Amino acid sequence: MTETIRIAALAGATLTTGLVAGLFFAFTCAVMPGLAATDDRTLVGTMQSINRRILNGWFLSAFLGALPLLAAAVATHFTRGGPVLLWTVAALACHLVTFGVTIRLNVPLNDRLEAAGPVDRIADLGEVRAWFEAAWVRGNLVRTISSVAAFVCLIAALLTERG
Repeated sequence: MTETIRIAALAGATLTTGLVAGLFFAFTCAVMPGLAATDDRTLVGTMQSINRRILNGWFLSAFLGALPLLAAAVATHFTRGGPVLLWTVAALACHLVTFGVTIRLNVPLNDRLEAAGPVDRIADLGEVRAWFEAAWVRGNLVRTISSVAAFVCLIAALLTERG
């Protein structure tokens, strides 16, 4: 039973971390470059819409679920020690970077963007875009790197566990 819990925690952590990494990767590679090529109104309005709709059960279960699953993966491997523990601790550390940047940078930028009001009522969309876009993209790049690193660590842990 303990072995089943250990593997389930590791698999769940890998799945949720991979989903989060994929989302941030998609924003880095496609969404934000695509929006960068648009006008101010399109970028601001689209990001406001995305920010409202991303707060759903699918995203929240993966994003918020990854942290306790990672902690469980570390805890269930703690007494065994060895390389799987090291990989899961590294994954947890990387995910904490992802979580921290999200909470301390990207979410406040999203909230500030929403507070700017509907695009039809924003007097200077260029100014809003200027303080939002570059900072948000930088934060998302950090989240992409840290979440992909966490995912890679968990794949290594799974491969090590199997071996």
